[in-house]
Amino acid sequence: MVETNSLEADFRPDSNDTEKNLAAANTAIVIGAGFGGLASAIRLAARGIRTTVVDRLDIPGGRAAEFTRHTAGKTFRYDAGPTVLTAPILFEELFTLLGERLGDHVELMPVKPWYQMQFVDGSHLDYGGSTEQIQAEIAKFSTADAAAYPAYLAHSKKLFEKGYEELGTQPFLNWRAMARALPAMARLRADRSVYAVTARYFKHEHIRRAFSIQPLLVGGNPFDTTSIYSLIHYLERKWGVWFVRGGMARLVDALVALATRHGVQFVWNAEVAAIEVENGLASGVRLRDGRTFAADNIVCNADPGYVLTRLLPDGHRKVDAIKKKQYSMSLFVWYFSTDITYPDVAHHTILFGATYREVLRKIFDTLELPEDLSIYLHRPSATDPACAPPGHDAFYALVPVPNLRSDIDWTTVADTFKAALQATLEQRTLPGLGQHIVDEFHVTPEYFSKELLSPWGAGFSITPTLMQSAGFRFPNRSATIPNLYFAGAGTHPGAGVPGVVTSAKVVERLMFGSVQ
Repeated sequence: MVETNSLEADFRPDSNDTEKNLAAANTAIVIGAGFGGLASAIRLAARGIRTTVVDRLDIPGGRAAEFTRHTAGKTFRYDAGPTVLTAPILFEELFTLLGERLGDHVELMPVKPWYQMQFVDGSHLDYGGSTEQIQAEIAKFSTADAAAYPAYLAHSKKLFEKGYEELGTQPFLNWRAMARALPAMARLRADRSVYAVTARYFKHEHIRRAFSIQPLLVGGNPFDTTSIYSLIHYLERKWGVWFVRGGMARLVDALVALATRHGVQFVWNAEVAAIEVENGLASGVRLRDGRTFAADNIVCNADPGYVLTRLLPDGHRKVDAIKKKQYSMSLFVWYFSTDITYPDVAHHTILFGATYREVLRKIFDTLELPEDLSIYLHRPSATDPACAPPGHDAFYALVPVPNLRSDIDWTTVADTFKAALQATLEQRTLPGLGQHIVDEFHVTPEYFSKELLSPWGAGFSITPTLMQSAGFRFPNRSATIPNLYFAGAGTHPGAGVPGVVTSAKVVERLMFGSVQ
């Protein structure tokens, strides 16, 4: 017998809400407990909507989950994905909506420097801080570029004000909405790439790399990503770069606890097999194990490409949805702990390879496995020593790699690739590493495909090119099912923690016509 779980609410929304399109509905299902799904559930709960979150995994977080391992009598914890917060105000808003304070539940710790950029010639740049501090770092390479920094910052601010503050929470469901935004985007030269804009201000190649690499943190090639994403630098300056004491997963836990205290229900190990549609509206979901859940609205934090090609019934399924989209690169991530500490290694170290444009072309365009490795090294114990057992360090080393549209067989190349990664780290920043590893494992693009159900094993859903931004991304509401919504990396405004959390605001605006 199929078990049916009714989500009928014991209350009705306020009369003001019932006058607003689908706000009169009083139940909702959120598919996926990543940051976008959790933010959506909290916003729905604040609106008085009885909400249930279903997730195929047994822990929350999605890409922001935590891996816990017990080795040799010790417990090692690794943040799976995001390593910092760059817009904590977004999470403060979520707690405020429900009458609580973020600071009562998690402690945010400043990360200094934000990143250390290391180059193959042995030089490095500590990225982050005040204008004077950043100029002093740039001046180590070029006094002219240091003098140009304020103008670059001013341009980044303009992009932030238009692209994030003004357009970030605006729905883009039709050509009219996009047409209204195009003049401003044209004035800001959104047709240029992030690297092209950076190159207008800075002449030294090291500085150009340091200030153009940010798109890789949201799945984009700096040479193809629209320059709107240069706003990331001003966002970092405005709100700083922060780490959550105990690891980023503590923020995930705090969001789940917040939602639970205010009536949101969570169902784990609950993979959705189908979204059910009746009379043109989504009526609920059917799980792999046969259970069904009914609701008035559905919000998908699962990748829109997966939902549109796999979960909808005939007539609504778009089998070519992912074929027409350019998906981001994937990631090889090596998680490891050592029985010694490396106190001179920063919280974040970005190790550039010898090449830049060439290696990105291989990863994004020709889908070749890079030999010239660029590495994102995360050492959280630099900020919070308790992130590793006493006398130990815990790391992850991330390398961008082609997604599964390539013909790379990870079952045969993963170990060799990891060995090359280890050798590079030993040579450049972690001497003697191989003698001190006490716990380790790695994930390949297959993890993103099989565990996170990301098409092509992409690390960040679709790439943030100009033709896949704003109204050209997957829409935040289905074009054919008016009560089916999308939040997360593939939707507007984009990938990265700020974009994903902001997408929940867009969903709320579509449902209720206003956002708190």
